[in-house]
Amino acid sequence: MANYDLLVIGTGPAGQKAAVQAAKLGKKVGIIEKKEVVGGVCINTGTIPSKSLREAVLYLSGFRQRNLYGAGYRVKDTITIEDLVFRATHVITNEIRIVQDQMRRNSVDMIYGAASFVDQHRLRVQQASGTAEHTAHFIIIAVGTEPARPPEIPFDADSIIDTDALLTLKRLPPSIVIVGGGVIGTEYASILATIGVPVILIDKRPRLLEFVDTEIIDALQRQMKEIGVTLYHEEEVVSIQKEPNGQITVTLQNARPIATSTLMYAIGRVGATRGLNLEQIGLIPDSRGRLTVNEHFQTAVPHIYAAGDIIGFPALASTSMQQGRHAACHAFGQPDRTDTALLPYGIYSIPEISMVGRTEEDLAHAGIPLGVGVARYREIARGQIIGDETGMLKLLFHRQTRELLGVHIIGEGATELIHVGQAVMAYHGKIDYFIDTVFNYPTLAECYKVAALDCINRLPRPWPPIRKSSVP
Repeated sequence: MANYDLLVIGTGPAGQKAAVQAAKLGKKVGIIEKKEVVGGVCINTGTIPSKSLREAVLYLSGFRQRNLYGAGYRVKDTITIEDLVFRATHVITNEIRIVQDQMRRNSVDMIYGAASFVDQHRLRVQQASGTAEHTAHFIIIAVGTEPARPPEIPFDADSIIDTDALLTLKRLPPSIVIVGGGVIGTEYASILATIGVPVILIDKRPRLLEFVDTEIIDALQRQMKEIGVTLYHEEEVVSIQKEPNGQITVTLQNARPIATSTLMYAIGRVGATRGLNLEQIGLIPDSRGRLTVNEHFQTAVPHIYAAGDIIGFPALASTSMQQGRHAACHAFGQPDRTDTALLPYGIYSIPEISMVGRTEEDLAHAGIPLGVGVARYREIARGQIIGDETGMLKLLFHRQTRELLGVHIIGEGATELIHVGQAVMAYHGKIDYFIDTVFNYPTLAECYKVAALDCINRLPRPWPPIRKSSVP
């Protein structure tokens, strides 16, 4: 038995950063991982593999050059699952090595095995060689989530899969139905369609990703249809059946049945809390296995924290990292602050989407005098050079104070470009900043200047003086 200042359960983004932060504060730290490799879902089955897959698809399909060289342009005529897995495996291997090295450099003890609570300060770790117990003054639960697998869905290894299983397929599917139009379903639908797989995406909501600006989603849906995604909105799946010949029949509530070779079930994830014996310490997860925490990520047991996807929204790798750091800092009395009002969102569909701040619909509903400015990639030299003529950057601002309230982008580089707007918003900057600033030419960042000028040009003249901010 070893005694630690902090034990962390889970080596995903939240767990990694919590452990390193505590180690840098001079604490004795152990991190527990039940699988044979570190990194959690983020590195092994989720964020890193899916984004590596996306980059492989964009390169091999020649998608980025189609506007320049024609719709039929491809780097590789026949793309196989091996082509896609090769890139993902290369990145995953390097990321695992980086995390292991980071733990070693910071003297964080790696403990492999399945953890469960014995009491509020003691964890039992089941290992291949036997059982060990460790105690800690503080514990952070960062076990992440796993795909929801309802019992009525006949999952198998190759034709009816969850969102973690795509890269384990032996071949690219001849066709695929994706049930669930959330972030993961939308990303995979656009990725697979880009390499020519016929995709049907079924979602019960009237449009995809309802938390994203309507104009941005309208643009995404148009482009998804152009690359071969068939969208079924306001539709529910009644049953999924595997036929004797291996074909999948999907029965819908309002439309005719669909036949497909492969189905991906992409409706939700649940907290990976099974086996932790949480009831032993008085913690009860909700119906989706998630834990409730306060603003410092403390659970109902004050010295036990939870961070990352296990606590629910927004469930992003970026936010999980910050939550882990914050939890470790709070546990050891180190001041820390997380600005949850300015979280950037990145959606790695094709084309990609990113946003920060409030949406046009939200601001209009709040009665805020709203100004809008738009720049389209086709107006920007860099957009022409890279062959993206459909991208768009949209600025939202207060018409009286001219304070920047929201930035919404669709197109190449959106998830990088968003941070310019995020920084300006963090300091309550105004759209005048973009007008007065010189941007490198030719760059996509120039979109900020064009959109800001569009904002100003929509104001009545003479332009009203800037007033003190009055945004609620």
